Amino acid sequence: MLAKLARAIPRDDGLLFEPKWDGFRCIVFRDGDDIELTSRNQKPFNRYFPELLPVLAEALPERCVVDGEIVVPSAAGRGLDFDALQQRIHPAESRVRMLAERTPAAFVAFDLLALDDTDLMRTEFGERRSLLEHHLRPNDSVHLTPATTDPDIAERWFTRFEGAGLDGVMAKRLDGVYTPDKRTLVKVKHERTAECAVAGFRIHKDGEGVGSLLLGLYGDADAGAPRLHHVGVCASFSVEFRKELLAELTPLAEDALTGHPWSDWAEMQDRSEHRMPGGFSRWNVGKDLSFVPVRVERVVEVTFGQLEGGRFRHGVKFQRWRPDRTPESCRYEQLDVAEPVRFEALLAEEG
Repeated sequence: MLAKLARAIPRDDGLLFEPKWDGFRCIVFRDGDDIELTSRNQKPFNRYFPELLPVLAEALPERCVVDGEIVVPSAAGRGLDFDALQQRIHPAESRVRMLAERTPAAFVAFDLLALDDTDLMRTEFGERRSLLEHHLRPNDSVHLTPATTDPDIAERWFTRFEGAGLDGVMAKRLDGVYTPDKRTLVKVKHERTAECAVAGFRIHKDGEGVGSLLLGLYGDADAGAPRLHHVGVCASFSVEFRKELLAELTPLAEDALTGHPWSDWAEMQDRSEHRMPGGFSRWNVGKDLSFVPVRVERVVEVTFGQLEGGRFRHGVKFQRWRPDRTPESCRYEQLDVAEPVRFEALLAEEG
């Protein structure tokens, strides 16, 4: 099932609210000793998360299909660590084994789609939730998501859970059936604005115009001048606007490496192990992520949903140029950062 976006907690009758876990969506198929982990698009996860197989065998009924999320709890006690989760998708088996010990994953269950010989997808969600509560045997690595029918509690979760790196709140109809690939759920996500320095761009994959802007924020001064940190990218432009951006930014590429804060990165773009902001995508090995540096003279206002590890996550959108701002004024201090919350504290929440 998919979800449509909202900016406020809905208050209709007959809704169940859950945290929106920020991990990898995963469908678990179990038939006795056979356990298959797949993404929503049916990509296999077993080889990347071998540590989950025995704990799922302990927690799940003998024959079932369960919908949930793979997450990595932060070792520092700061909720979830999505960066560590991304690192788990690695082609080398030796590294997969090492990371399974160093940053073990957990599974959070939130729906039951089949039990024994019974297909539950046409069963109302309220009954599916009750069956999941009854049949799931949670352990240290397999959890049942907290849930509530009280929108006031959901409002509190929306603010409190952000400090754990969560992505908002889900609203699901208790009388709803399971509808694959349809946006019949509601996700309530945070949206904030930030002014960022533009330090480079990537050409769109079709070769026409700008595909994304590379964004930076200045940190505190250390050993002299403040450092410009790469905080993410702004993309999803129209065809016309991509060409406008290229015309606007191309003059700024002239002599851009002279004194550029990311000149070392620009010079290392051919080294595939270098990931930020150049290098290659771990999700698409053939995708070139090299960038064109520009003189750091422009400021852009963007919307963003979440900050994790000092970088934007999800939904960074261009709003407008800010000619009234200087790049040096674009600092982390402008951002409203939630207080950290431990993963265990989230699971202890009751509705």
